[in-house]
Amino acid sequence: MATMSAGILLYRLDGEGRVSALIAHMGGPYWQNKDEAAWSIPKGEFDEGEQPLDAAKREFREELGVDPPDVAYAELGTFPYASGKRVTVFVADGADFAASDSDFVFGEFEMEWPPRSGRTASFPEVDRAEWVPVDRAADLLVKGQRPALERLAELLGTLD
Repeated sequence: MATMSAGILLYRLDGEGRVSALIAHMGGPYWQNKDEAAWSIPKGEFDEGEQPLDAAKREFREELGVDPPDVAYAELGTFPYASGKRVTVFVADGADFAASDSDFVFGEFEMEWPPRSGRTASFPEVDRAEWVPVDRAADLLVKGQRPALERLAELLGTLD
């Protein structure tokens, strides 16, 4: 059975109608020197019996250390990765989301590092989160999440 995840894609419009999305750079040693295709929406796997939107909100809080905004969320869709994993993405207007990088307290994970060393090290799940214009975010997001960004742009009427 495919792994199921859920995430939140916050967007905001500037005064000229340009759209930005809140995305996070993945943490840990494999991503530290990468930028393109090394970012993600805040997301993670469902717990057994958990509803997708509840999982998305929990993962947002766990990854960024702040509560997601208390706004209306809409299901944008479920998007498959090449690996078979599937992510259900919820979208919301984050115009009033006031958290900045200094407010974030990133969740951590542990892994063996260096590889085959027998030692365990702790790393942040993400190491920064930023509002990024959607055209730039399309290059930064991991490939499996780019269709969600395209769908958001279609819904907002910002694609040419």
